[in-house]
Amino acid sequence: MEATWRAPWLWRALLRISRLVVPLICRLRVSGTLAPGLRRGPLILAANHVSPVDPLVLMAACSRAGIAPRFMATAGLFTTPVVGSIMRACGHLRVDRHTAQVAQALPAAAAALRDGSVVLVYPEGRIGLDPWMWPERGKTGVARMAAQSGAPVVPVAQWDTHRVLPYGAPAGLARSLLRTIRQRPVVHVRFGEPVDLSGVTGSPGAQAMRATDLIVEGIARTLAPLRADELETPRHIDRTRPPDLSRVRRNRTAGTRPG
Repeated sequence: MEATWRAPWLWRALLRISRLVVPLICRLRVSGTLAPGLRRGPLILAANHVSPVDPLVLMAACSRAGIAPRFMATAGLFTTPVVGSIMRACGHLRVDRHTAQVAQALPAAAAALRDGSVVLVYPEGRIGLDPWMWPERGKTGVARMAAQSGAPVVPVAQWDTHRVLPYGAPAGLARSLLRTIRQRPVVHVRFGEPVDLSGVTGSPGAQAMRATDLIVEGIARTLAPLRADELETPRHIDRTRPPDLSRVRRNRTAGTRPG
C-alpha cells in the first residue's frame, strides 16, 4: 500500500520541538527498531499508558525513530480552545468515548491507515490503573482497526514517565515539574516486534478479543526489559494513582521474565 498521507508542517514542527522540550524534564532513552518499510505506514503503534506526560514523551521518541504518528485522542482535547485547533490541524483522530459517536472512531482510523498513516493508540483506553503498573486488559478497537485495514501492529512500551508527572496531575503540577526538572529521571521508550495476528481464528468478535490479548501481551513483553528488576512492584510508587483490580490481566507477567 502506497502512503498518501503526509504529516502537516505544524505536526512535523511540534515533533521536532518535543525533542527540545523533553530533555528539560527527563533523560529519554529510546530502544528497539522499526523496519524502514514500516515507518511511513500503514502502521498501528499500540502503547501502554502510564502518565499524563506520555504523549509528549512519545512524540519525542517517535521523532527520533523518524515517524510522525497520528494520535487517537479523547474528544475533550478537540473541544479545548487552541489545543483543539492544533489537534485538528495536525491530523489527529478524535475518539468520543461514552457517547453514541464513539463508533465513528474506528472507521476513521481504518481510513487513515488505508491512506498510509501511522496511527498511535492506547489499547487500554485510559491511563492504566493496574496496581503493579502492567498493561490492563485492552479494548478491542485496536484489533478491529488492524482487521479492517490490514496494517501491522507494533507494541510500544514506556516506563518511568510516572516519575515525571503523576496520575493526579494537574493537581500539584508546579511542584511535580519543579521536582522533575531538578531530578530529570531516566525514562524509557521501546519499540517492539510486530505482533503476529495471522493465526487468530473464530467469529469476528472472538478474533477481536484474541487479537487484543495478543497485542497487550506484546506490549507487556516489550515493557519487561525496561523494568527487569521490578517485575512485581514498581520501585517508584505513584501515590496519586487509584488502584483498580477490575481490568487486571491474568498472568500479567507471563512470558515477560528474562531467561
